[in-house]
Amino acid sequence: MATGLCPRPSWADAGSPTYLSAARFPNAGDHLVGLSGAGDILFKLPLPGRGHAAAAHPTRPEAVGFARRPGRFAFVLDCITGQVIANFNAPEGRHFYGHGTFSADGSTLYTTENDYEAGLGVIGVWDAQHRYVRLGEFASGGVGPHDMKLMPDGETLVIANGGIETHPDMGRTKLNLTTMRPNLNYVAPDGTQRDQIELPSELSRNSIRHLAVGPDGLVAFAMQWQGEAEQHPALLGLHTRGEDIRLLQAPMTQHRELRGYVGSVAIAQDASQLAATSPIGGVVQIFDLANDTFSATYALPDVCGVSAGGAKFMFSSGTGKVGTFDDAKPVFLGDHPCAWDNHLVRI
Repeated sequence: MATGLCPRPSWADAGSPTYLSAARFPNAGDHLVGLSGAGDILFKLPLPGRGHAAAAHPTRPEAVGFARRPGRFAFVLDCITGQVIANFNAPEGRHFYGHGTFSADGSTLYTTENDYEAGLGVIGVWDAQHRYVRLGEFASGGVGPHDMKLMPDGETLVIANGGIETHPDMGRTKLNLTTMRPNLNYVAPDGTQRDQIELPSELSRNSIRHLAVGPDGLVAFAMQWQGEAEQHPALLGLHTRGEDIRLLQAPMTQHRELRGYVGSVAIAQDASQLAATSPIGGVVQIFDLANDTFSATYALPDVCGVSAGGAKFMFSSGTGKVGTFDDAKPVFLGDHPCAWDNHLVRI
């Protein structure tokens, strides 16, 4: 009876935010921010340091803010009250890569981590029902796992193993560029491998970093080139389990504008288009997924966050702007006094 009389709070009680992003505010520090679909700030909750991405609980109005790699903190925040529900650190010998995802029922949180003494990636497993105590870990299936998503089947995790070995004693120095082997690894909730796809050898220095998953299971992956600057390989790929990788690339004039770096990628909710951002190049590129062709480009300084948003994409930039696109130009919905970090996470 008590449960019936006191329903559990939901995301509606937090103002029904559509997106989460980390941001740095002048003279106010780092925060985890909830944004509406119209680009308004609904809440901002302090973080102890620079954040990267976030994970939104599928039912409860709580979010996990992760430290930017090679950070070790994760804060679980009540998005109604702003209170810290739990805070936890990566275990000794580990650091986070800034990304994580919940199981479909919200009982478990998975985090991408670096076992930096072994030079191998691991996936941390945390109990989201009991104050996020650590339950264990399993191998990521590669080196440098960065992003990770839950597939539409509600069970399989897809992991972007970027292939780059780092060690916190050496900051963000890349230790193994000549032996990189990035891959996409599909695993069961217990870490059992279900599928793994590697890039061709000539693309072994193309670090797979960020992911988007369509409603039909199409995986889009964004890459960052670690080879010679004068080379301009494709930086976007598509994969459907059981099929070969498909690479996407704009005509060379537009492709060079990415400057070897894609920061975020998103698939439209109707699976018709893909958007990719380059904060280094200051551009967003749109591709038509019906025939894997380049569609449009938009110039936006320091743009990185991008997410599916209704019938259009939503973007965020390090200059504080958030917005969407029409057929010819960006449409700015907000210009906030902050620097948005790399990712815009849809709730």
